[in-house]
Amino acid sequence: MKTHTVGIIMNGVTGRMGKNQHLLRSICEIIKQGGVQVSPTERIMPDPILVGRNEIKLKELSEESGIEKWTTDLDSVMTDPAYPVYFDAQTTLRRADAVKAAATAGKHVYCEKPTAVDTKTAVELHNFCVEKGVKSGVVQDKLWLPGLVKFQRAVENGFLGRIFAVTGDFGYWVYEGDTIPAQRPSWNYRKEDGGGMMIDMLCHWRYVLDNLFGPVKSVMSRGAIHIPERVDEYGKRYKATADDAAYSMFEIDGPDGEIMVNFNSSWVTRVRRDDLLTLHVDGTKGSALVTLRDCYIQHYSNTPKPIWNPDIDQPINFYDDWSKVPDQEIYDNAFKVQWELYLRYIVLDEPFRWTLLEGAKGVQLAELGLQSWEERKWLDVEDLV
Repeated sequence: MKTHTVGIIMNGVTGRMGKNQHLLRSICEIIKQGGVQVSPTERIMPDPILVGRNEIKLKELSEESGIEKWTTDLDSVMTDPAYPVYFDAQTTLRRADAVKAAATAGKHVYCEKPTAVDTKTAVELHNFCVEKGVKSGVVQDKLWLPGLVKFQRAVENGFLGRIFAVTGDFGYWVYEGDTIPAQRPSWNYRKEDGGGMMIDMLCHWRYVLDNLFGPVKSVMSRGAIHIPERVDEYGKRYKATADDAAYSMFEIDGPDGEIMVNFNSSWVTRVRRDDLLTLHVDGTKGSALVTLRDCYIQHYSNTPKPIWNPDIDQPINFYDDWSKVPDQEIYDNAFKVQWELYLRYIVLDEPFRWTLLEGAKGVQLAELGLQSWEERKWLDVEDLV
């Protein structure tokens, strides 16, 4: 068995996302399964080293994950040829300098989103990697969630006909931290630290909408700071300066015409829907309700005929005429799926289109959303070059 060993500098994996999704559920699982099998006699095996600023956290994470190598000295591994890949899961404001340093050292780059807090910097990161001749990738995990994959299969088979409208609903209640500890880090609610709903989630919605429906062509968004004061991880009260909710509309250039999207994103809502993220999609031949792991569909011939009469109880149970799409394939962890594709890209040079340019598109939509909020108007989404 021929093994391609790929050394990976994993910076920022003591944080929630870096630890759980990237290290434990992706890289460690790839190692446990014997690497990425690319042929009957060939595999790719990741060889990670954990990097961070907190020695205590790194030691604990090393013990929990079984990854023995770790360091607080990022510069030392940046110059080590045994590690050709740099992965960044730090807070957003630390990312640009670290990515440039990695590319300068000749490292291929893979990083979390948002890649920056402004479009200019995000595009510069992409161009910088191109100039240095290194490969880049950005995490776009939701594309491999089971619910979205099932929905894509339905669209590919023409089940919905011409799609014309999408309603997205995302979010949950994040506790303020005064009586019950918050389940998100406090920097998420400070604009000066790179926080905010739009900069966080509109980056996701850009690649979801672009890949599932078509390129986003314009945006109108309204943000809000509904909870003006919160309590941080150390019990200290602080002022929330970043939006905790965003109410957005998008125009999409779909393959068969314009698609209108209404998308609410909120960390201050109490959930009474199928999942933390739902997409309701309407087409001429059918509709779909997409969640993180499931997809429900209703064909034209299964559509009931309601009659408006508020004086009687509704005689139709509107859930009855929907069908749940069954599991028709194996759905692995979405982050792990993209990690495997990225490793194949690095070793075998297989196609991988989720580069830092795609990350810049997400930052662009978030920045335009914030600008739309400030200027209270629709804004066009220009092509990035």
